[in-house]
Amino acid sequence: MAANKVKFGLKNVYYAKATETTTSGVTTTAYGTPVAWAGAVNLEVNPSSTDQTVFRADDSDYYIVSGSSQGFDGTYECAYIPEAVETNILGMKKDDNGVICESSADTVEYIALLFEINGDNSGRRYLIPKVKLAKPGISAETTGTDGNQPKTVSLSFTASPRPDDGMARLHTGDTTDSTTYNNWFSTVYAPSFTGS
Repeated sequence: MAANKVKFGLKNVYYAKATETTTSGVTTTAYGTPVAWAGAVNLEVNPSSTDQTVFRADDSDYYIVSGSSQGFDGTYECAYIPEAVETNILGMKKDDNGVICESSADTVEYIALLFEINGDNSGRRYLIPKVKLAKPGISAETTGTDGNQPKTVSLSFTASPRPDDGMARLHTGDTTDSTTYNNWFSTVYAPSFTGS
């Protein structure tokens, strides 16, 4: 795969429901099959803390200790929230008449979030393995004289390192093999390290 020089665009957003199981103090995470979430408009993912310690000596920053990744805060803006996300992930219930009901007893499920950012040579594919979405608000406005302009919806989220292995974010690179790259959205990727 040729190296990219620039990045632009967002596409191929998928989510996979995550289930954590703890046995004898060891937590493992299993994932459902990734499901496409069409209508991606914008995605922001920012570290939740910088966690740096600076030791000053000799009138300079003599030694800097950078902490490990403690997770991310983000926002996903999309054209629409699919009903499957509302009921399977955000914990809302569908009643006998097909009405989606939100209550104080709803439990939001963890997901893996997968997406692709275009590059000039190839798309870089990402995985954030432990994400919890926040329920969105509702906003709308009257149509203007220029016609019906679609109104997007944004969901904020928090992401934390996966308890299994501490992974917080993964992405494909310049030397990612074609099988891994092509199957990125088929299953949630599990990293392997030779000799570790």
